Amino acid sequence: MARSGSRAGLLGRQSECQVLDGLLAGARAGRSGVLVLRGEAGIGKSELLTYLLDRAADCHTVRAGGVQSEMELSYAGLHQLCAPLLSGLDQLPEPQRDALGTAFGLRTGAAPDRFLVGLATLSLLADAGASRPLICLIDDAQWLDRASALTLEFVARRLLAESVLLVFAVREPGTGEAFGSLPELPVVGLTEYDSRTLLDSVVTGPLDQRVRDRIVAESRGNPLALLELPREMTAADMAGGFGHPGAWPLSSQIEQGYLRRIQSLPAETRRLLFTAAAEPIGDVTLLRRAAERLGIDVDAAAAHTDAAELITLGARVRFRHPLVRSAAYRSAGPNERREVHRALAEATDAQLDPDRRAWHLADAAFGPDETVAVELERSADRAQARGGIAAAAAFLQRATELTQDPDRRAQRAVDAAQAKLHAGAFDSAADLLGTAELGPLDELGQARVDVLHAGIAFAQNRGGEAPPLLLAAARRFERLDVALARETYLDAVAAAIFAGRLAHGPGLREVGEAAVGAPPVHPARVPDLLLDALAARLTDGYAASVPMMRRALEACCDQALPAQDALRWLWLGSVLASELWDDERWHLVAERHVTITRKAGALSELPRALDSRAHMHLIAGELAAAASLVEEVRTVCEATGSNPARVQPLGLAAWRGREREARALIDTTLSEAEPLGQGAAVTVTHWYHAVLCNGLGRYADALAAAQKAAADQQEFAAPRWGLVELVEAAVRSGAPEPATDALAQLSEATQASGTDWALGVEARSRALVSEGDTAERLYREAIERLARTRVRVELARAQLLYGEWLRRENRRVDARAQLAAAHETFSQIGAEAFAERARGELQATGMKVRNPAVAAHTALTPQEAQIARLAGEGLTNPEIGAQLFISRHTVEWHLRKVFSKLGIASRKEIRAMWADGEATSA
Repeated sequence: MARSGSRAGLLGRQSECQVLDGLLAGARAGRSGVLVLRGEAGIGKSELLTYLLDRAADCHTVRAGGVQSEMELSYAGLHQLCAPLLSGLDQLPEPQRDALGTAFGLRTGAAPDRFLVGLATLSLLADAGASRPLICLIDDAQWLDRASALTLEFVARRLLAESVLLVFAVREPGTGEAFGSLPELPVVGLTEYDSRTLLDSVVTGPLDQRVRDRIVAESRGNPLALLELPREMTAADMAGGFGHPGAWPLSSQIEQGYLRRIQSLPAETRRLLFTAAAEPIGDVTLLRRAAERLGIDVDAAAAHTDAAELITLGARVRFRHPLVRSAAYRSAGPNERREVHRALAEATDAQLDPDRRAWHLADAAFGPDETVAVELERSADRAQARGGIAAAAAFLQRATELTQDPDRRAQRAVDAAQAKLHAGAFDSAADLLGTAELGPLDELGQARVDVLHAGIAFAQNRGGEAPPLLLAAARRFERLDVALARETYLDAVAAAIFAGRLAHGPGLREVGEAAVGAPPVHPARVPDLLLDALAARLTDGYAASVPMMRRALEACCDQALPAQDALRWLWLGSVLASELWDDERWHLVAERHVTITRKAGALSELPRALDSRAHMHLIAGELAAAASLVEEVRTVCEATGSNPARVQPLGLAAWRGREREARALIDTTLSEAEPLGQGAAVTVTHWYHAVLCNGLGRYADALAAAQKAAADQQEFAAPRWGLVELVEAAVRSGAPEPATDALAQLSEATQASGTDWALGVEARSRALVSEGDTAERLYREAIERLARTRVRVELARAQLLYGEWLRRENRRVDARAQLAAAHETFSQIGAEAFAERARGELQATGMKVRNPAVAAHTALTPQEAQIARLAGEGLTNPEIGAQLFISRHTVEWHLRKVFSKLGIASRKEIRAMWADGEATSA
């Protein structure tokens, strides 16, 4: 694109330049910035990056560019961007340092979690921008490898208070949703006036007015088209306009123009351009070695006048435009392509870069080639060790394509499908499973296929389809590996728990019956104890299975449980704890699950661990702690690009009594969960709906919701909790029969459980259907038992119901004591609807109660409250940043706001406020 020569910057790009200047000014002032320049090929995105580069002379700048042929090499683009900054790698916290070093092949170790790599990249960039602003420019970002693209999108979403500016150039159309969640600036065509100005600057001979009009119209303001299309026209074309209009899209017309120019070059020059196009990293030395094998004189070939306008051989190989590279690669036929890739493979150091060498060998293969397929498998192993699961999947898929033996081809297809599933490429995984099923598969291979089909169903939110697939796989595994068979049966039970009442095919009982038949093992491991307990619960009933469930739960609480087993199975420990009404062990298991998951950096598992712990806090009435965890789940899901769960946010809104928010979440959750067969989520949603309505005193609505929650007692935990709400709602609605029936069902479970939590809520529920001294004795028993538990909200509800009963017995003084205690607890924990219900009852006793004052410091945002809590717990700024996926600079920025809003000056004061339950979010 021609420059205007003025301070306004590029011709016709004043507004775009102003946006870039504003972002640059922000970075200089300590504010982060992110922008995606999106537009068609040749529209001027690269020139805008160059403009920004020129304007940022006083800043630290790093650049990277996506290359289409490198899209399968994990972290190639990220390494290109971060290479100038790696002197700061050793300053990162150890887990981040190891993760990024392993991803770049600088260290050996276990495959790093890709989100830990993202956090390390965020820290590296933030630290680099601490001394002077850091400007990161990424051209052709649509061609970044998937691992690099996901990492940079993760970083871009987490930048806030760092002197870092991240600008991407993304080509459209055909780039899908690349960086679609980030702020963007569409780069459109020049105006007609600017198009004419640019065209006139490159046309030296006479140009017919009608021809000028046609070129301007056909170019649609595309600067590269305005510069390149006249090159294809003869003087007669320009003077008289007798050429034929292009039949391809504009980018294709430009590429076709480049292709014709390349084809007109001498054979040796054309072959040099093709070889450079096939070598993705721009390594001049490697290009020369390959050219020597092909008999090309690089200097002579590159000296051709027309070649100099298309390619530059400096410190690196650079094409004039990505369309030149594309045209150069298209200029060769299949045989020449194989020959060039063979030369590039031979020129690539097998020790330093074995993976690119394997990829070139694959492109050089004429047909099936077992030797190359083995090399690709080795590359897949190396990629997986670096955390590059997408690259591993690509290598395995290519190895499958090059395999002739049907047995090995089927096996490699299964391996490739597994890698594609883990990489999130579900359609490709399904296609590869189809390939595997065409070949001969042994029992183990077919069982793996069944497991992978179930995994795809889960990943695509079709969890109801998973249990029968997992059961089929488990039966096959029985003849091959008993331990693996039992674990697969346990996976089937877990899938059935999720599906609940909405399972497609075998339901909870049928899956339990199948699991009971699993071959026994000795000695029993934790997953074996879990399987036996859950299978007994589904087949023999609640009471009979309590001893086995307790034994399995105790095993989950064992500190000697290996971390890998804990990561995989502790969530089922939380299921058992909630099912057994064991609040202490639930707290222990849920807390340990979060701790181990964080320590392992298993961020894909972290939302489920946090969700389980948040659920436990909600049950206990610890709403501030639950709110912090709900916010952290949102943060993690936003950082990882996954969909956040809505059930615990609904629970928080329900316990708080925020009707509008809760009802919106109820409608959304049911509309999403029911079509996807997520029965457990539906049941919990109905239970929370009942809690909301009982708090608001809308007992008829609460009764209807509780009956739905309690409809299937085969499901876990929530149906029993639904019975508790049902008894209260039915009694208050004047429907004694449903209350009596529900109490009978509830008693079967609570008596078998025998915990203070279980027996306390049973006593409270039984008191509701009793009269006189019996009712009073039961209320007192409920309060005594629940006072020994963590479930403060249930204790307060017992005090509320007892106070209501006392008032109706005309014992106002006694009623005030119970109601005041309940009101104080509800107000302190933030259960607003129940607090208002208690306040109304207190007023009915003749006692005046003021609405609780709203402190000024409750204006903290959810993230500020979360950071304040973590700071109060003693975490350092880097530790808080690591937990919340933000940089330490952003933590510092938020803490300054927290101190200002709370009127404090130290973390010690935060700790004191949090301990008093004062520092809550708005």
